[in-house]
Amino acid sequence: MAHEEGNRPPGLIASVGLLARNAIGLLLNRLELAAVELAEVRDHLLKLALVFALAVVLGGFALIYASVTIVYLAWAAIGWVILPIITGVFLLIAIGLILYARAVLRSGKLSLPATMAELKSDRDMLL
Repeated sequence: MAHEEGNRPPGLIASVGLLARNAIGLLLNRLELAAVELAEVRDHLLKLALVFALAVVLGGFALIYASVTIVYLAWAAIGWVILPIITGVFLLIAIGLILYARAVLRSGKLSLPATMAELKSDRDMLL
C-alpha cells in the first residue's frame, strides 16, 4: 500500500507548495532584473550628472566671456541698451532649455522598460 501512495499525483497541499515556490522564484527573478536595470540607470544618471556639471561650468565661462565681448563691441554703438538685449536672449535660451528638459523627463527615458514589460506579461499571464 505504501508503494501505491508514492505513485499518486501530489495532493492539494503539495500543489499549493509547488505553486508558491514557483511564484517566489518568479518574484525573485523579476527583482533581480529590476536590480540590474536600476544599477544601469544609476550609472547613466551619474555619468549624466557629471557631464552636465562640467558643461554648466564650462558653458558659464564661455557665456561670461562672450557676453563681455559683445558688450564691449556694442557699447560704442548702442550704449547701455545692449545689456537688456543680452539679458532677454539669455532668458529665452534658459526657457527653451527648461522646456527641453521637461520633454526628456516626460518621454520616460529614465524608466525601466524591460522590467515593466516583464511584470505586465506576468500580470497578464496570471489574470
